[in-house]
Amino acid sequence: MKAEVHDLVATKGKRQLTELNVASPEHAAAAEAAGIEIIVSGRTHLRQALRAAAPDTHFCFGLIYGDHVNADQAKRAAFDALADGADSIYCAMHFDIVEAMAREGIPVVGHVGLVPQKARWTGLRAVGRTAEEAIGIAEDVRRYENAGAFAVEMEVVPPPVAEAISRSTPLVVISMGSGPGCDVQYLFASDILGETSGPIPRHARTYRDFRAEYDRLHSERIAAFTEFRRDVDSGAFPDESETVVMAPGQWERFAEALAERTN
Repeated sequence: MKAEVHDLVATKGKRQLTELNVASPEHAAAAEAAGIEIIVSGRTHLRQALRAAAPDTHFCFGLIYGDHVNADQAKRAAFDALADGADSIYCAMHFDIVEAMAREGIPVVGHVGLVPQKARWTGLRAVGRTAEEAIGIAEDVRRYENAGAFAVEMEVVPPPVAEAISRSTPLVVISMGSGPGCDVQYLFASDILGETSGPIPRHARTYRDFRAEYDRLHSERIAAFTEFRRDVDSGAFPDESETVVMAPGQWERFAEALAERTN
C-alpha cells in the first residue's frame, strides 16, 4: 500500500525508509517491485508515466530549481504535479516559497546541507564539518519546520550532525550521503545500476554494471545495422519469406491492366 505523507511522518524514529531518484518508468516499476517506499523525479514529461509505473509507491515530484521565480509559479507547478498523481513536492527554493505552498496544503520537502543548485556559494563539498556550519544546518531545518514542510533532504552532512538534527526535529530527514542516523536513505537509481559513465559520488553505491551492458548492446546495434545494410547491398534482403504473394491469377490480370494503361 502506498505510503501517504502521514505514514512517512508516523514512521519517523521507528525504521528507516528508502528513496530512489528515478529517470524512467522502468526505474519506477522496478523500485515498486523491490519495495522502495519513495520515488522522486523532476521530469515533467515523464510524470504521468512514472505514476502509472509505480501506482503504490509514494511519488515526490521535484520542482526544478530556477524554473519558477516566485511563490505563485511554484504553487501552480506543484498543483499541476499533484493533479498528475504526485504525493508530495520537493522544493529547494526559499523558505517563504515553501511556506506559501504549505499554506495551500501542499506537502513540501526542503533541502539542507549541500544544495547543488546553490553550490556557487559553497562549492560542491560537504557542509557541516565545522560547528558554525552545523548550527547553520540546524537553523535551516528549524526554518523549514516553521515554514510548514513535512520533510527535508540532508545532503553530504557529517553523520553525527545529521543524526543529532534528525532526532531533534519532527521533520522526516532524508539522508543523501549523511549517514545512517536519518529517517530515509536516498540514492539515484542510475548510480545503483551503474548506468552512468565516469565516477559516482562518494556517498553512492553501485550494485550493478548496466553501463557495460549498454556498451555491449550498442556494439550489437551497430553490428546488426551493418549486416542489414550489407544484405540490402548484396540482394540478400528481402527474401521471399519477408514479402507477400499475390493470389493465383491476379498477377496476370494486373500486368495486363498495367500494360493497357501505359500503351
